[in-house]
Amino acid sequence: MNRLTVIALILLSICQITFAQTSQAKPQDQTYVVEYYYKARWGYADEFIQLFKKNHLPVLKKQIETGRILSVKIEKPRYHATEDGRWDFRVTIVFKNAAAFHEPIGEEAIIKQLYPEQEKFKREEQRRFEILLAHWDVPILGVPEN
Repeated sequence: MNRLTVIALILLSICQITFAQTSQAKPQDQTYVVEYYYKARWGYADEFIQLFKKNHLPVLKKQIETGRILSVKIEKPRYHATEDGRWDFRVTIVFKNAAAFHEPIGEEAIIKQLYPEQEKFKREEQRRFEILLAHWDVPILGVPEN
């Protein structure tokens, strides 16, 4: 066999192994990623993220401890956009799998455990949503390269 034939056979073998591994991955083993976008009223983005970090982020971190969520990342745009396309914060959450995303989580119990002053918590959460203009969720799918 010549050198090109050997290289072609090696590449073909690698492709077959990769395809076999990919086809063996079960949906319940794949992570489930959702991007949550938040748009606050002008001038209130700092107050929104402060309340988010104080009251909602700890609830998400508790879910990381249970294994339901693998990671949480908060980002904001470096520059501004047009008003119709503007968002102030993107929170990307990687769930263990799609089933974990859809299962009941007992969030009320987590909130009661983390925030004994329930009335204060409810007021602050109400305020967080009062200053919110828009919120949308985008489940993300990976796109294969080939």
